[in-house]
Amino acid sequence: MSMMRFHGPAGQEDMPYLLTPGPLTTSRTVKLAMLADWGSRDVEFRKLVKEIRQELLQIAGCDDTYECVLMQGSGTFAIEAALGAFCPDKRKKTLVVANGAYGERAAQILTRINRPHERISKNDTTQLSAEHIIPTLQEDKNISHVWLIHCETTSGIVNPIGDLSRAAKSRGCIFMVDAMSSFGALDINMVRDGIDVLVSSSNKCIEGIPGFAYVLVRKNLLLLSQGHSHSVVLDLYDQWIGLEASGQFRFTPPTHALVAFRQALRELDEEGGTAARRKRYARNAEALVKGLAEIGIKPLLSDNASGPIIQTFLTPRDSHFKFDLFYEKLRQRGFAIYPGKLTQRDSFRIGTIGHLDEAVMLRAVAAIKDVLQEMNVKDFMPRDL
Repeated sequence: MSMMRFHGPAGQEDMPYLLTPGPLTTSRTVKLAMLADWGSRDVEFRKLVKEIRQELLQIAGCDDTYECVLMQGSGTFAIEAALGAFCPDKRKKTLVVANGAYGERAAQILTRINRPHERISKNDTTQLSAEHIIPTLQEDKNISHVWLIHCETTSGIVNPIGDLSRAAKSRGCIFMVDAMSSFGALDINMVRDGIDVLVSSSNKCIEGIPGFAYVLVRKNLLLLSQGHSHSVVLDLYDQWIGLEASGQFRFTPPTHALVAFRQALRELDEEGGTAARRKRYARNAEALVKGLAEIGIKPLLSDNASGPIIQTFLTPRDSHFKFDLFYEKLRQRGFAIYPGKLTQRDSFRIGTIGHLDEAVMLRAVAAIKDVLQEMNVKDFMPRDL
């Protein structure tokens, strides 16, 4: 069987573009940064780790009252680490506000680690607002922490963290944000927005590779978390103490991922920072949504709710449309999309972040049109109407 040629991005021409919100397509220079081996105790590597921590704080608009803690593993590792470090285990409670699968996962983690919490669940097309949380905060005086998702990649919906933060802070709550898919592109300033804790990972909008995540947190909360974690491995306080004392991780660090991330940070700066990246992603999203609209495929979200991170489209009701076949045929043409749905309505998702531009998105639209024609799909009305 001959090897398939995808004509993909620079540095991986024999593989497809990743149209997913992480892992995502990285630049050739980010890939090349991983061609050397680094010693975890070497002074050069410890200097690199320090630079990454400092630059993440700068990107987040933090002042000297914040700290950055790096944590091995996927973004969810750091989410559990943050929930275990900062959420109360008695007397007080955490309010989890969910409008998708990732908000629900946070509640699942709190249940597993036995931390008291309440949950507000909205459907995945409902953009959160202050009005959704104010009544609960007024009624339950034991709620001391609020946790929610900035960009919920179940659907791509973006929640207004500024408004939600003001509602939480006005009632004395600690405000915590899962910014996994938004940090590095969407407008975030932790001081301005009153964010006490923010979690994101290496393989999202900063365009690094998977391997570690990070928690940006007010230093006073970090100090108070000593001995509070439910885990040895995921103890943020102990991880921070190690990084501060020696510049080293407590356990083997993901050296190649960190070196690649340092290069990705340079490229973010060269592009013009988060504002420039946000504009490129917005152009990508516009090209994709407009192109599929011309075919007849409808987006799940309205323009004012969807962000530039991932776009969700309603599945055509045509009986010839089989998602698995659609996915594979599209991949054969050089584009790998999200391999499944999380939304309540029948849909599919396409990421618009990573090292790609409008030209790539237009090629993806052309490939989608070609696949649908080959599958003989003609009725594009949503399947579940």
